[in-house]
Amino acid sequence: MENQINDRIGQFLIGHLQNYIFDELSDNFLEKNGFTGILSGVPVPVRKDDMVDLSIKKICINMAFVMGCDVNFKYRDNYVSFILKNYGPDFVRYLLQEGIDGASKNDYDFACIMFRAALLIDTENVDAIYCYGRACSDAYARGGSEDFVGAFKAEAIEAFEKTTLKRPDFREAYYYLAYAYMNLGLYIKAKLTFEEFKTLTERVLDNPDSGSSMENPDELKKAVREADEWIKKLKDPVRIEEGYNMVISGRYREGIQILSQYTDREEFNTFWPMWYYLGLAYREVGMPEMAEAAFISVLKYSPSNIDAMEELIEVYEFMGRDDMAEKYVKKINLVRENAEKDKREADILKTSEDDTLS
Repeated sequence: MENQINDRIGQFLIGHLQNYIFDELSDNFLEKNGFTGILSGVPVPVRKDDMVDLSIKKICINMAFVMGCDVNFKYRDNYVSFILKNYGPDFVRYLLQEGIDGASKNDYDFACIMFRAALLIDTENVDAIYCYGRACSDAYARGGSEDFVGAFKAEAIEAFEKTTLKRPDFREAYYYLAYAYMNLGLYIKAKLTFEEFKTLTERVLDNPDSGSSMENPDELKKAVREADEWIKKLKDPVRIEEGYNMVISGRYREGIQILSQYTDREEFNTFWPMWYYLGLAYREVGMPEMAEAAFISVLKYSPSNIDAMEELIEVYEFMGRDDMAEKYVKKINLVRENAEKDKREADILKTSEDDTLS
């Protein structure tokens, strides 16, 4: 299959395929309905409770679900062709409504699956892109493993960014993109995005004809106030991010000067990236003890942070504390072993799916 897609979250969705079996349709059925060129030798997904009433619509729905779980599914292109042959692009509207209904019931896995399937059929559908971002955002907001949250955050940000690029006046996309940036610690981008959202919203207030007649002016004013509040609250986080950038650009002492102002402030001293960049800066200016303390603070708030552990190894080797360096070598190996174990478990699920098709 061509056009492999970088799939960040498929590993968290593929387990939903366990209720499906795959079987080929009869040659007589394919020939009678003109599907031979699309589905000859191609197994189709069937739910156990579909065996009695397996309509073409049900086949299309099942195909969409499978593709939504695994966007690189072996027969994805055949499934897309089959859906388009029977329903055309209108099937996307059905999938969008299904996804919206699922999200309204807090079933964000199902919502993501439906929106992903819609995007495989119509890659440029802005509503599908935006709704997918919303579903990913709502999914990670409920919590989960570090890998789960990280993957869904990345998908949400990418979806909202695509939405604003394709439709620059899509105010709601800026609103949720700003929150996504905040959740990822990208405070400068968050502030700029809130400012863009505020500008677009004020434009609607100043020119009512430019927005939907259904929009409530009071709600729009409330949104402007909320954006204003966040812009103010982001003043210090933006300054902290500027400190990170100082360190990244090699201006270590300036970075230390900015970041050290926040280490005793309760609302900021749990930001592990702040400690990480402080550690880098302290190491570069020849203050290994301060660097050690900073990297240990990183691990206090991000216990499996391999980057911080590797930095500690370098610091301890410089200080001649080989026993401590070895301690963190072992910790890194343990973290990687656990990560590999998780990956193997995900691969087992994938292999199980492939075995079902063989």
